[in-house]
Amino acid sequence: MEYYQAEGYDCQRSIGFLLRRVTTLTLGQIEAAFAGNDITFSQWVVLMQVGDGVAETAADVVRNTGHDSGALTRLIDQLEQRGLIERHRCSTDRRIAKLRLTETGRNAAQMLTPIAVRYFNDLLDGFTNDEVDLLIRLLTRLQDRLCPLLHGAKHPVEEAQP
Repeated sequence: MEYYQAEGYDCQRSIGFLLRRVTTLTLGQIEAAFAGNDITFSQWVVLMQVGDGVAETAADVVRNTGHDSGALTRLIDQLEQRGLIERHRCSTDRRIAKLRLTETGRNAAQMLTPIAVRYFNDLLDGFTNDEVDLLIRLLTRLQDRLCPLLHGAKHPVEEAQP
């Protein structure tokens, strides 16, 4: 089934447009919610990803967030200087620096989690739990479809072209 057609295409109904727009609106608002704290939302995201095991290296964080690698390196440097995160050389490949939260970093992340929880709960006000579960399932499914593309697999559109 092809949902979109070139004829009559409306960018405002494009999942690409909608995902980008929601991300842009969310980031601006949640950064504002974190204002006044010693840790920005972007820093908190890194702490959470490392603490939850979603990211082991700076490259993992870059892949997960789309941050510029230089900006992310500076962000991690700041977190390290503040004693929130540590870098440890990988024993099998010394070129790789693995990230690990310090106890201070873990406490800081936990202390700020209620801000994110409050923001996302406010954002989802008016949605039922079933609708939120469906949204998460659909976004996860879309993510899972995109992940192989990061590792060199051909996109289905590319495979279909002669």
